[in-house]
Amino acid sequence: MSIEISNESEIEVDTNRVLKLADFVRSELKLHPMVDVGVIFVDEAPMTELHIKWMDEPGPTDVLSFPMDELRPGSDEVPSPEGVLGDIVVCPQVAIAQAKTAGHEPINEMLLLITHGMLHLVGFDHAEPEEEAEMFGLQKQILNKFYDLESQDA
Repeated sequence: MSIEISNESEIEVDTNRVLKLADFVRSELKLHPMVDVGVIFVDEAPMTELHIKWMDEPGPTDVLSFPMDELRPGSDEVPSPEGVLGDIVVCPQVAIAQAKTAGHEPINEMLLLITHGMLHLVGFDHAEPEEEAEMFGLQKQILNKFYDLESQDA
């Protein structure tokens, strides 16, 4: 899979860890190994512009997802087809503030946002309570599994 990571923000980001997570999420969602995804980190001003343009909402947000080929998760027997999954845009400054409120490290908030963004790219949503329960449950499950694997590798 081609995972492109671009940090256009003023905040330093552990891109190695981001790459490991994106690859892990790809695997968990049974996406084809040749699926392309981009992860872009931007400061508050560009995120505000994107938020207004695409969501018609003021101010910066934490994460935006831009799906391309409308790919869906695959299965063990049949992975998703090849294609372009899309782009995830994360604002580290917003993530840092949210991490402080949540009581965890900023990188962990960014990993959560990337997982959340990838789930949006494959069609998950949280507009309705049932959708939210499914999406957030899967998000938590994937992140817990990722953290467990990381702790075993340490």
